[in-house]
Formats: sequence, structure tokens, C-alpha cells
Amino acid sequence: MKELLLGLRLLLGTGRGNRVRFLLMAGGSAVGVCCLAMVLAIPGILAAQDGRKAARQGDCSGGPRVCSGDNKAAPLELGLTDPYGSRPMTRIFHAPGTTSMDPPPGLSELPAPGEVFVSPQLHDELKKEPGLAQLVPGRERGLIGAQGLAHPDELYAYIGVARDQLKGASPVTFYGWPYANDETVEPSTLDIVRFTLAGVVLLPLAVYLSVCARLSAAARARRLAALRLVGLSKRGVQRVNAAETVTAALIGAVLGLGIYALANQLISRIGLPGFRWYPSDGSLSLSTALACLIGCPALAWFAGAVGARKAATNPLAVRRSAVEKPPAKWGLLPLLPGLGIVAGYCVAGATGHAPRDTSLSSILMPLAVVLVGVGLVLSLPIFSRSLSRTVARTSRSLPLGLAMRRNEVEPGGALRVATGLVLLVYAASLVQGVLIELDQVSKNTSPVQSYTLSLDGISQERQRAFESVAGVRGHGMVATSWSDRKAEFPPVIYAVIATCGQLRGMVPEMGRCTEGQPFRVVNPQEPYDEDSKPGASFPFYLKNEKGEQRVMTLRVPKQQVIFHDETGISALSSGDVVVPPSFLPDGFRPQEATLVLVSSSAPETVRAVLDDIGGVDPTAKVVTPGVVVTALQQITVVKTILAMGMVLGLIIGVAAYLVAATDRAIERRPQVTALSLLGMRPRTLRTVQVAQVVLPLAVGLVLAVVAGKAAESSYLVTGGGAIFWDGAGVPLLLACALATVLIAAVGSLPLVGRRIDPELIRRD
Repeated sequence: MKELLLGLRLLLGTGRGNRVRFLLMAGGSAVGVCCLAMVLAIPGILAAQDGRKAARQGDCSGGPRVCSGDNKAAPLELGLTDPYGSRPMTRIFHAPGTTSMDPPPGLSELPAPGEVFVSPQLHDELKKEPGLAQLVPGRERGLIGAQGLAHPDELYAYIGVARDQLKGASPVTFYGWPYANDETVEPSTLDIVRFTLAGVVLLPLAVYLSVCARLSAAARARRLAALRLVGLSKRGVQRVNAAETVTAALIGAVLGLGIYALANQLISRIGLPGFRWYPSDGSLSLSTALACLIGCPALAWFAGAVGARKAATNPLAVRRSAVEKPPAKWGLLPLLPGLGIVAGYCVAGATGHAPRDTSLSSILMPLAVVLVGVGLVLSLPIFSRSLSRTVARTSRSLPLGLAMRRNEVEPGGALRVATGLVLLVYAASLVQGVLIELDQVSKNTSPVQSYTLSLDGISQERQRAFESVAGVRGHGMVATSWSDRKAEFPPVIYAVIATCGQLRGMVPEMGRCTEGQPFRVVNPQEPYDEDSKPGASFPFYLKNEKGEQRVMTLRVPKQQVIFHDETGISALSSGDVVVPPSFLPDGFRPQEATLVLVSSSAPETVRAVLDDIGGVDPTAKVVTPGVVVTALQQITVVKTILAMGMVLGLIIGVAAYLVAATDRAIERRPQVTALSLLGMRPRTLRTVQVAQVVLPLAVGLVLAVVAGKAAESSYLVTGGGAIFWDGAGVPLLLACALATVLIAAVGSLPLVGRRIDPELIRRD
């Protein structure tokens, strides 16, 4: 206890410089803990959103007697999710039954037929886009509360309708599931987020907090060595050092949590692009807060203990400024296996043997990323000392030789300044790989967009209204021939009822065809349907609005037309038979037919077509092949989280540089003053300082760029995408590295001041 009190007294009574250093340690720890809290809060935010989604999901209990579709006692619900731009818009159509039920979270009562409850964001969108009201028919009764929404920007509506207006609805007697049916971020995607944030934020954060705990390491070691020489025990020296570092880290942790609480309130209200949350979602749990309050001081104690070990075991060497031992070679131990794993995946991708075992890759890739990152930090002093020793022997330049000799004697001094920037460049390359993989998933390469609607229960008048929607440039009906259900593999063919002009609107690359004549379509890029043999006959059941039925026998024609469709989302497949609409009896159409509409894939066109389809029938279930709006929403959220991680990584890297550069400027003042008194010019001193920082930083950046690109390529190989090598990202990465070197060089100039203060070397 006496040693702890002594450490606190030394902290407060050793001059202004020591108090400034203590404030730097506390402030740096506060920034680090705030960034750590932001990263740890992300899973809680996503879990809170999924919890509200699960609480509003309807279900039915009571057995077949209550939950059968014919029972009129239970209310009916139909949920539809449509793309609104790149965001999903969910509409819940509710038809009341003879029995009442509790409303879902966020509503005080369920909507009656003709009434609508909408989310606040959808309420604003209805004011901006009047055509959107076609999808949300009825009188607005009120707004959905926060308890019923996943996030403030969600587009959600409860629409009351009559029971006879719903097709394909399900009985509902209560709300609430134990889990969400559509997570904000799927578990597999969340693993990618965790993997990236570990490399982008957590690894640089650990290095940064260690730097903050080792500020003025040389001065503190001399002071601790003096205490050891006057009789203080080894454990006592450790306790004195711990009192200072742990106190600064603990104060910084408390300040960091306070800064995060304010940042959470501000950012949650402003919102990030594509990702918003309620302030309560971002509140830290008790376990997370304890992890920050305990983890940061524990890391500071460990870093301080390592730094104070030499002062406790060999105080005379510290007081006499003995030459430090060269860094041990074991620092290369994490780097070599990490690069081995990365190189193995790169070779597998280059030779066309990309791994298929995703479970093994999901373990090896994060392990390799962490090993390479830790290896970069530990191996930089080894490479820097070796290079400095070689340059100092061969160089005839006084400034360069002096700088290299200083790096050879003290290889870790300048690298404390460079480590954060090196890890920042390494992390930037990893994020590039993740963004490339996400871009391969979300990129829409098709020039057209199709819309599929079931014609079951839709009148022919409404069908013609669907076909005449503005923006639709082609349409057709798709039907399946009747088959014997008793056979294991009954032969069937698909018929597309459309004219040649309509087909050309659906498939731009269409061969020449004759109007009014049936023909087969063939796509050379896909396998041909074996059942569609010329001359074979297949029956099709037809039905009109009066319920009358007929059978049409279709013979597969010999004439064929070539078409090309590499997207695979159009209504045509190789072997389909195209039947002109004139072949159908007047008023009849195939049973269980599907209507396919095709428009341009421009986002504004897709949005307008969906709005107009909703104007014809708001309850129509529209399938949009190639556009999975929930997946696009997930990708948007993931990209936003990664962007936030990069911003946090940038803050950590810059903060580590500023803190370490300021600390180094204070530590180097006696040596700079001594050289100035010996007659060295300020220009030469500035050159020495710049070379002393830039050379080890350049070594680290070269390693970071090479290792980062290799790790990025191995990640792309294990991701299963089409792109393995990111050549387009190399110029950006090199530009970042060059900018980092320039920033470090400029930051080294203020270390040499104009005024000489001999008091700085009075004791020496």
C-alpha cells in the first residue's frame, strides 16, 4: 500500500512535465476506450433490433381447428416486403376475425378495414412520394411506436383490409417469436464483420493503449531505477509504476465511457448512412462496461510491468544509459506462420484450387490476419535495427549515419511513432478485400429487371392493367404442362404465351421469329430441356373467369429461335415453347399461370414499376428475381459498420501517432540540446529527426502493403467470389502509404526547436 501511495505522490509532485504526461496517458486511454466501446456496442445494437423484429412476428396457436384457413374466427395476416430503392418496405395486411387479439408492439390497437398505421419514416415518404400511397391504401390512423420498429428509418405499415381481399393469408392469434425470422445481419455475415473489426480496430487499439501506457518510458525507468537503488524492492518498484499507469488508464476508461455515452446519443439521432438505431440500443451492458473498465487498466498494468522490469532487475544499467540488447528474434514467430497461411491460400487461388472447406477457412483466415498484424508490430524493431546497422556502415552522410546509429541503439523508440500508422495501412488493405467481396454480391449486372406475379385469383382485366404499367417493356405468361403425378419423373414442358415483340422487350438478344407461329427457344449458354423434343405433345389445362375448363394440346414445334441471356433472370429457358396469344381460346388462360413483366434495371424505373403495380393491386405478391432487397439492406448495414470501423481505425492510428510523437519530442529534447551545444546546425538536426522516423516507418509500410495485399487476396480466395487479385486497389494503398510517410516526416520537424535550454542536460 505504501508503494501505491508513493506512486501517486510521485505522480502529483514531479513537475509540470510529468503531469502533462499523465494527462496524455489519461486522454489517450479515454479515446481508446471510447473506440473500444463503439465496437463492442455493435452486437448489442443488432441484437436489440432483431429482438423487436421477433416480438412483432405473428403466429397461430390452438391447433388445426383454430389455425386452419377456413376458420373465420382467427384474424388473417399477409406480409409483403418490396424494394423501395435499396431499402425494404414491409406491409402487413390485417383482416379481423370474430375473435379479438392483442395488438403487436408499437400499436395500441389493430387497424380496421380501411385504416393504416405507418412508421414515422414511411409517413414522411408518403408526403414526398404521392404515388407510394397506392401501396398503402386507406386512411392513416396513427404512427407505429418505437417498440414495433427495428430502427427509426424502417419503412413499415399495418394495413386493415376485408377478409375477402386477402389471398394466401395466414391465421394469427398472437405476436412474438423467440427469434427473428429475418435478422438485421445474418450470422455468417456478422462473422465477416467481427473478423474485419478485429483487424481494423481491436488490433491497432491494443497497440495504441500500450503506447499510452509507455509514455516517457525512459524518464520513468530512470526514476524507478533510482528508487530501486535506494532500497525499494523489485515488487515495490512494480507497484510504484502500476500506481501511475493504472490510475491514468482507469481515469481514461471512465472518461472514455462518458464520451461514448454522449457520442451514442448524438450519432443515433443523426444516423449513419443506411444504419440507424435508437439511443437505448447503443447503451452498454454491464459486462461490456466492466470489460472496458477492467481491460484497459489491466493492459496498462501489463505494458507498464514489462517496461519497469529492467529498472527493477538492473537499475545501474538504466541510470548509466547502458546500451540496450538487440531485439530478440522470437518477434518473428507470429509473422512467419501468419504469412505461411496467407501464402498457401494465394497459391491455391493462383493454381485454380480455391478451398471449398469454409469451416476450416473461417478459423484459419482470422488467425492468419491476427498473426500477421501482431507479427508486424513485433518484427518491426528487428528489421529496423538490421537495416539501420547496414545503412550506418555504408553511408557517408553525417545526418543519415547519426539517425541510423540512434535507431540501431534504440530500435523501438521511433517505431512507437510508426506502429499505429503501419497497422492503419495494413487494415486498409483488409477492408478493401471485404468491400470487393460485398460488391460482388450486391452488384446488379443485368440490363433488365423482371417481376413475377401469380395469376391465381386475378381477373383478366387486372392482368391487362398489370401489363400496361408504365415502364414495362415486355410481358408474357408462363405455364406448365399437365403431368401424371403418379410417375416419378413425369415429362413436362414450359410454355410462354407472348408475341415476338413482347419477347424482344423481355430478352434484348432475340433471334428472328415469325409472328403468329409457335417456336422453341434455345440458349447456347445453358442446357436444353430434354423433355422438349420436336413432335412431342403435352396437354395444358385452361380456365376462364366463369370457371369453365378446356384442354389445349401443344405439339413441340421444329422451328427454333436462338436467344442469349447470361443473367438468367428472364422468363425464358432453353427448350421453352413460345405460344402466340392468338392460340388460346377467347377468354381462357392456363391454370396456375405466372405473369412475368420486364423493365429496365435502373433503380428509379424499378421503383416506379413497383409503385404502379401496387396501384393496380396493393396485395399482389411481386417477386423480383435478382433483387433480394433484404440482402441489399444487410450489405448496406455491413458497409456502414466497416466504414465506421475504418474511421475508428483512422482515429486510433492518428491518435497513436500524435501521442507517441509528442512523447518522443519530450524524451529527445536533452539529446537534441546536447547536439545543438556541440555546434550541429538546426537543418542537420531536422534531417536527422526526419530520417530517424521515416526509414523505420518506410520499412514497416512496405511490410504492411505486401502482407496486407497478400492477406486481402487470401481472404478473397476463401470467400468464393470471382475476383482474387485486387489490382485496382494497389494505387490507393500506395497513395495512403506515401501520405503516411509525408505526415510522419512533417510531424518530426517540430522536435528541433529554435531555443536552446541547457537546463535540459544539466543533470547529464
